[in-house]
Amino acid sequence: MSRRSVKSVGSGVDLSGVFFRYSDVLVPLDLVELFGRVVPVEFEIGTGKGLFLRRVSDEFIDRDFIGCEMSLKFSRVAASRLLGRGCRNAVVICCDAKRLLAEWFPDNFLHAVHVYFPDPWWKQAHRKRRILREEILQLIERRLVPGGVLNFRTDVEEYFKSTLSLVEKCTTLFEVFDVEISDQFTEYNSHFERRTIINGQKVFRAKFRKKSE
Repeated sequence: MSRRSVKSVGSGVDLSGVFFRYSDVLVPLDLVELFGRVVPVEFEIGTGKGLFLRRVSDEFIDRDFIGCEMSLKFSRVAASRLLGRGCRNAVVICCDAKRLLAEWFPDNFLHAVHVYFPDPWWKQAHRKRRILREEILQLIERRLVPGGVLNFRTDVEEYFKSTLSLVEKCTTLFEVFDVEISDQFTEYNSHFERRTIINGQKVFRAKFRKKSE
């Protein structure tokens, strides 16, 4: 499902504190520098226009949220909407998620990872570009705290089934504890999920929990 056009955020808009490029962030990660405190952190891969980040940061003020978006346009839009709500516990980073997982987050750090409606890369030859591929799943497994959760949602049945199989094949600490196929709304829908359900299509949802060591 393609993205609808969205108006860009002007270059003159000050997004300080909510928008970063990878070159802007401190390595290693410093939570006090980024958020002014140390609390549980959750990571969203592919923020789009930022609906999920806005909702969870409003409700769960005792947690901090980091969103990652490859598109400069969409990352700035998501950040501007956080700024408009006076959000202080969420940021958006314009970067490849693999780089953040590989270079920025320490092991046993993230309390949850959210991947909602990633690009399915339909052609067989392009499927190696999918975000939920073997090396990324293994990185997520390492970066999650014991008991931490990977949430995955898509409208592509093949992607859903292949991801379930891949998790079983290439990870050792994940257990599947919730799988659902539904055409009903739930909390924290992405714009893609909302449109999918409005169009009468099904959403495939799975949650994977990292086993306690």
